[in-house]
Amino acid sequence: MGKQKRFETEVIHSGYDSLQHQGSLVPPLFQTSTFTFPSAAEGERRFAGESEGYVYSRLGNPTVKVLEERMAALEKGEVALAFGSGMAAVSATLFYLTKTGDHILCSEGIYGCTFGLLQLMKKKHQIQHDLIHFADEETVRAAIRDNTTCIYIETPINPTMKLVDLEMVSRVAKEKGIPVVVDNTFCSPYLQQPLTLGCDYVIHSATKYIGGHGDVIAGIVVGRKEEMGEMAMTTLKDIGGIISPFDAWLLIRGLKTLPVRLDRHCENAKKIAVQLKKHPKVKTMYFPGDPDFPQYELANRQMKHPGGMISFEIDGTKEEAQAFLNHCQLIKIAVSLGDSESLIQHPATMTHAVVPEEERLKMGITDQLIRLSVGLEAWEDIWEDLQQALDRL
Repeated sequence: MGKQKRFETEVIHSGYDSLQHQGSLVPPLFQTSTFTFPSAAEGERRFAGESEGYVYSRLGNPTVKVLEERMAALEKGEVALAFGSGMAAVSATLFYLTKTGDHILCSEGIYGCTFGLLQLMKKKHQIQHDLIHFADEETVRAAIRDNTTCIYIETPINPTMKLVDLEMVSRVAKEKGIPVVVDNTFCSPYLQQPLTLGCDYVIHSATKYIGGHGDVIAGIVVGRKEEMGEMAMTTLKDIGGIISPFDAWLLIRGLKTLPVRLDRHCENAKKIAVQLKKHPKVKTMYFPGDPDFPQYELANRQMKHPGGMISFEIDGTKEEAQAFLNHCQLIKIAVSLGDSESLIQHPATMTHAVVPEEERLKMGITDQLIRLSVGLEAWEDIWEDLQQALDRL
């Protein structure tokens, strides 16, 4: 495309030239498992890496390539790889960066399945991990071990919404030569671009805001060309957690409206947060856009907008928290996020049920905590549903 365009333009055009595809406005869906060679010699050259061209869709596909090039451009990275799920992206990245006996330093709260993966890596491969609060440089330096080979961060953290100062962590990590991986699912590249803040890898559960329509499961990793090339030929190719061409096509479609959707998600979330904060049955609210949020200044510095996710604690028991979910009528009880529909869930018994209670409480995930993904409906209708459910407690 020549000169780099603004985000809202890149998200629609980057990585695709219609004139190279019979003038098709929409990127074609190459729903094929394999590709033919004009000759045996050409097949040999492609397998040897001496000739460009597609071989087999596990190793590369034209539709998937459009998605990957677009995501790399949006995250200001060199190369992106697409996976069949967010967890496929997480596991491929962590397997690529670690070996038996290594140590991973993690943010104190992480997605439940990521926690489960870390436990599995500890049991099967003796790869240790620590979950810490990245409060300041001294805390980070003190937590790094001689065998620390990776720092893994969520920000905002799922589901407590705590933030991690990415520039600060990256600064310390570079002193030690340790790569920093950031799960950017809650923000998408529209709200936050970790690579521009010094981080090395960005991961997305593309199922969420990237897709945006609740109809696809996928993951993305973005990083530097050399490392991503090695990952493509090892943990992607050989473990095989690839994305299907059709799912890649759905993500390309979803990406086109990402800025428009997220503007509405964020606008709605700000209005809902104001109302939740005033309700007597809401004990505590966690939203980066709230001026009373402890890391409000960091949110303004690190994120374009505060996002569409809100967590809050019910002033009551676990049973009352669950009853509140049951009272919701418009808002659906579901564990995903970033869809057009508003979704609500109980992390302690759903997304983070695998986390032992002691560790879960240390993360700040109480039995009263609720996670809300604010959708694209009229904000007044979302609030009226929340209000009637709260009023019934």
